[in-house]
Amino acid sequence: MPLTLDHLVILVHNLDAAIADYAALGFTVRPGGTHADGATHNALVGFADGSYLELIAFLRTDAGHRWAPHAQRGHEGFVDFALLPTSVAEVVARAQAAGVGYQGPFDGGRLRPDGERLAWQIGTPPTPDLPFLCGDVTPRALRVPEGDVRQHANGVSGVAALTVAVANLDASVARYAALLGAPAQPLPLTGLGLRQACFALGQANLLLVAAGAGGQAPAAQALHGALAGREAGVIGLALRGRAAAALPLAGTHGAVMEVLSA
Repeated sequence: MPLTLDHLVILVHNLDAAIADYAALGFTVRPGGTHADGATHNALVGFADGSYLELIAFLRTDAGHRWAPHAQRGHEGFVDFALLPTSVAEVVARAQAAGVGYQGPFDGGRLRPDGERLAWQIGTPPTPDLPFLCGDVTPRALRVPEGDVRQHANGVSGVAALTVAVANLDASVARYAALLGAPAQPLPLTGLGLRQACFALGQANLLLVAAGAGGQAPAAQALHGALAGREAGVIGLALRGRAAAALPLAGTHGAVMEVLSA
């Protein structure tokens, strides 16, 4: 089964404030609970296409946590994204055989506010341009609720595309091709000082973007600024909805998003 987009992780300072702000933008937000390590808690914005946004905040800053450095420097916004495998172990083994050093599976879990305990497995990537893997042990419907919670007053139904900034496009394309088992679609950008390529993640497109030779063009400098201190990662998200709109950064807590009319 091809890997598809599972979710995008948005780090926020205050989870209650983020829940209120996303609700004010017309999203249905459901509290997720506290993770098994006790370091973080979250809330989910689930979409009809099966993907979701994870709003996550630290309850305590564990030095070894994957996203702790971002929290320690006060970052809000995108910090990661995850793909959904049928088997984390199988995808890790396949990636390793192709020379891409994913590690795992590692156990993960969360206690929902209603007392339901969730379990999943994680596969961690070798480089920051790549996503992590999140495969369910308990049924996915427990982790990603279905039904009315996936309906939103603003009409958003899912993810159209996510943009990931990388340092070396050719190296990242090779890693993604090995992980996904599919070649990239070249997408030339002329006159902006950028290079990009595209992969399909189910119903969503993944755009990899890097500065071209020299990296001095204004667009290349803006790309560096959009990373906000990260080596690589998600810098923008396009959602499918009823009417085109750019969402205010104050409401999304620094996550650059726009809605495209379906």
